[in-house]
Amino acid sequence: MYMHVNGQIVNEGEAHISPFDHGFLYGLGVFETFRIYDGHPFLLDDHINRINNSLKELHILYVCSRHEIEKILQELLYENGLRDARIRLNISAGAAPVGLQTSPYQRPNILLFMQQMIVPQGLQEKKGILLKTRRNKPETSERLKSHHYLNNMIAKREITANPDSEGIFLNEDGYLAEGIASNLFWVKDHTLYTPAIQTGILNGVTRQFVLKLAKKSGFVIQEGLYKIEDIGTADEVFCTNSIQEIFSVGEIKGIGSFQGRSGTGTSFLFEAYQTYRTLLYSRNEI
Repeated sequence: MYMHVNGQIVNEGEAHISPFDHGFLYGLGVFETFRIYDGHPFLLDDHINRINNSLKELHILYVCSRHEIEKILQELLYENGLRDARIRLNISAGAAPVGLQTSPYQRPNILLFMQQMIVPQGLQEKKGILLKTRRNKPETSERLKSHHYLNNMIAKREITANPDSEGIFLNEDGYLAEGIASNLFWVKDHTLYTPAIQTGILNGVTRQFVLKLAKKSGFVIQEGLYKIEDIGTADEVFCTNSIQEIFSVGEIKGIGSFQGRSGTGTSFLFEAYQTYRTLLYSRNEI
């Protein structure tokens, strides 16, 4: 596969950056993952806005533009012979002297690579596992999608690499937070519940999109601080992220069983999601 490294299209095996990159030495870097459908990047503006806000937070002097990212994506799709792909855009602080730098970083490393997507058809269902590992508090006022991923890695090791399961975090105060790689939702009596940003979760791009979609569709939306017993009485549970979109949760071990893929609210939002992005393709508006 070919990838983009600081303005160059290179074979992945030939890509390299400095070992003195503070993204490597100190974790000062952020990333976005998103999907391309038939040549169109979905919710690209939202991903660019989030990464730009994160770069400001880390004092990395770089601003992504839609034109720049679209150009790179089209070049890589052509070179790799793809139309559908999983994308990772990664921006790290760049090389600097060893030590904790307080001045802004002016020469970041910009990397973008893609992988071919093989996606099962239809709404998928997983089993939820309540994690012993607690969701740590974010380093900043709101969680960044940053290189600091040890909390997620420890949680993933706890449940092993089972693709049919998703670990669910409680935060350090015992409130429901999010999945290892997803945001958490549940439905009861046509009300859609999800943990608030104040629990320390990542404010996922797909999370925000699904909340808007649900509100337009007539759901009552409740964001708040919830305990385990609050989700135990739910009719439906589902999770979201930019790669898997929406997937249902049939049970959470030790908590309860739910309607899974047969849940009407989850199925409705899944179909609405598919319809929305398909309409955007046809209008070339993504």
